[in-house]
Amino acid sequence: MKYVYPAIFTVEEDGGYSVNFPDFESCYTCGDTLAESLAMAEDVLAFTLYKLETEQALLPAPGKLQGLSLGENEFANYIACDTMEYRKRKNSKAVKKTLTIPSWLNEEGIARGINFSQVLQDALMEKIEKYTKT
Repeated sequence: MKYVYPAIFTVEEDGGYSVNFPDFESCYTCGDTLAESLAMAEDVLAFTLYKLETEQALLPAPGKLQGLSLGENEFANYIACDTMEYRKRKNSKAVKKTLTIPSWLNEEGIARGINFSQVLQDALMEKIEKYTKT
């Protein structure tokens, strides 16, 4: 799933940045540069949302930038993340699945050197993406 949430960036005295997400209690990070802070913000947001999805918790509705109270050394920006991409990067452990297909289909697949595991993965990803878009 793709999400967009507002983040508050605080410019620290050392020139680095602290980042927190007002829609989540424990979602914050930091970086030495703005580019690093943006990348870290995307990663921590994806982790937080991935964890909540896994727990089947109710996700908060994204707030708006306009309503945020900012200090003089702070600015706000939206951060986008994709928990499906995060899941692919962080949790790609293979699991064994047993399935049943017609004998003739098995023979044809073997004769053509088809990788059954890859076909199943591709088909499942296509289905998941289809359901995600609806």
